[in-house]
Amino acid sequence: MRNKVLPLFILACFATAQPAAGAGSSPVETLSLPLRLAVERAVDAVRPALVRIHIVETYYAEGREMKMETSGSGVVITEEGHVITNHHVAGHAKQISCTFADKEEIEAELVGSDPMTDIAVLKLLPEDARRFTAVRFGDSSGVRVGDHVLAMGSPLALAQSVTLGIVSITNMILPQGMRRRGGLQQDGENIGALVRWIGHDAAIYPGNSGGPLINLDGEIIGINEIGIGLSGAIPGNLAEEVAKSLIAHGKISRAWFGVDIQPRLKHSGHDLGVLIGGVLKDSPAEKAGLESGDLLLRMGDAEIDVRFDAQLPDFNRRVAALEIGTAVPLRVLRDGEEIGLELVPELRQPREPQEYELKQWGLTVRDLSYLLAKELKRDDTDAVLVTSVGPGGPAGSAKPEIRRSDVLVGVAGKPVPDVAALRAMTAELTKDADAPVPVLVAFERKTEKFITVVDVGIEELPDPSLEVKKAWLPVETQVITRDLAALLGDEGMTGFRITQVYPGSTAETAGLEVGDFIHAVDGERMTASALEHYEELETYIRQYRGGDSAVLKISRDGEAREIEVELIRAPKQAREMKKYRNDNFEFTVRDITVFDKAEEQWHEDQQGVLVEQVKSGGWAALGGLRIKSLILEVDGTSVSSVKHMESEMERVAEARPKAIVLKVLQGIHTSFIELEPKWDAR
Repeated sequence: MRNKVLPLFILACFATAQPAAGAGSSPVETLSLPLRLAVERAVDAVRPALVRIHIVETYYAEGREMKMETSGSGVVITEEGHVITNHHVAGHAKQISCTFADKEEIEAELVGSDPMTDIAVLKLLPEDARRFTAVRFGDSSGVRVGDHVLAMGSPLALAQSVTLGIVSITNMILPQGMRRRGGLQQDGENIGALVRWIGHDAAIYPGNSGGPLINLDGEIIGINEIGIGLSGAIPGNLAEEVAKSLIAHGKISRAWFGVDIQPRLKHSGHDLGVLIGGVLKDSPAEKAGLESGDLLLRMGDAEIDVRFDAQLPDFNRRVAALEIGTAVPLRVLRDGEEIGLELVPELRQPREPQEYELKQWGLTVRDLSYLLAKELKRDDTDAVLVTSVGPGGPAGSAKPEIRRSDVLVGVAGKPVPDVAALRAMTAELTKDADAPVPVLVAFERKTEKFITVVDVGIEELPDPSLEVKKAWLPVETQVITRDLAALLGDEGMTGFRITQVYPGSTAETAGLEVGDFIHAVDGERMTASALEHYEELETYIRQYRGGDSAVLKISRDGEAREIEVELIRAPKQAREMKKYRNDNFEFTVRDITVFDKAEEQWHEDQQGVLVEQVKSGGWAALGGLRIKSLILEVDGTSVSSVKHMESEMERVAEARPKAIVLKVLQGIHTSFIELEPKWDAR
């Protein structure tokens, strides 16, 4: 599944929920005939709308936007092709495809997502307009303990499946220990603040996330999300409400007070109210006059009764549903006196705004939300938060370096109010530059205020100039160590044994063979007798020029010989070859060397470019491109060199196709790799 650290609730979701004794553990064959028929009818009604969701999603680490593949489940809820699933399945999707029970695969797009309830809605994008089979929602408020339910989905990314169980609890909340550790967090939001799950014992497995929990009438009464011993489904009524808003507006708008709340203290002696634990600075609650320790008794015309943790989500949903900007009267109990206040709810902002990659900086960043700013003890949100730093990148190499959780406040003497401004500044600073530009940057780290210099921009790969070329004997050798000499019957023998003769070379023409022992060059005795002397022969040969000849004193099969060999100009090493880095797909290639051809036993006129680096989490890595692959073609066009490869990839970047195909040679195996990028808007 995923290759990154997963939020707690996703790990819980991926834990196998073992069915309890009862209906969930009964094989279908043992069910009563009426129940079995009801199960079959319900499954038949839902199966045509059930989908396995394949996702390429983004996450941000090491100063980069990374991609990875994952999967989950969903179900079609409108004839127009809207699919409901979990936010943690599709909320960060870059590419989406949905597979139906009949194996039909249809691309989809993300309509909207809500991390607070872990609900997302997709829209199917069939090639031809059509109507889809949709499943209706049932009334989840009518669910009772003991009701038979079916969990449907695609566990382990397999074909659609169904498990049978009963409702175990209708208002499940997390254990107290999990709540104290922050509960189930997604994008900084606490899922349990709004959700009380329908607990059931129908088994769910990795990949069931986002699949429907249905009743025997074939209606959705929940969306499966977690497994904590019992399985947990987001109630259908809440899921349907969120889905309708996402379909209509693409987002959820909720009212916000800016208070920390908790149930009444056990021994408070009060029969009504919810306890105000804290009031955030500059929040609607502070403006209204609410204070820590107040007991909120009434909101509008409704009494408030929060005695237990399980009642908190109900109160939070009531607050969220208030009309933004419209004053609501409150009655609070303070120091034994009941007083009236008036509060104007504001729009609740996401705690964690969208992250962005800044390649020129080697950073990922996001805007500061109100809550993030408060947690960082800042008075305003006019800054940019660093979420990850690329090791060895521009920001990470600065002195002092920029680190994760630092706050950027100034660039080149100008304030940085948000990510949009920072991106615009970066474009302006680098637009005419052919090399990274030193930029003065001001940033804050907790209570300290730093300045540093960052070389902003992507450094081009150097085109290696030819080193001064010395002579080269086109063979490979090993040192004749003392141990080898002793076992070969001549303890005083020194020099080198030939391990490889390059085909078609002057060494082969001269008659040198694998197994020959080289003892002297032009009368100069080779004294190498230990592994650390491996450079002696090469160093001596480098004193010559390409085209010179040298007489080698060798021995073969116990017979001494002298062979004259023409020395040639030393071929380029891998480090000297021209390279090309593609930042869209995140891979680097170089031209191939004589040594590559010999090592891989390629023919002399072998063409292609050798993959030297593939960054994890990039489109190339996602498509399966590997280091040491030889790229032969791009979209059917042969590539003979790095220059040709660069030209082809520039064409790809301009055309921005849905997919490109690379023909590659890996060892003895040839294959075609399909890369499917999601191009950013121009």
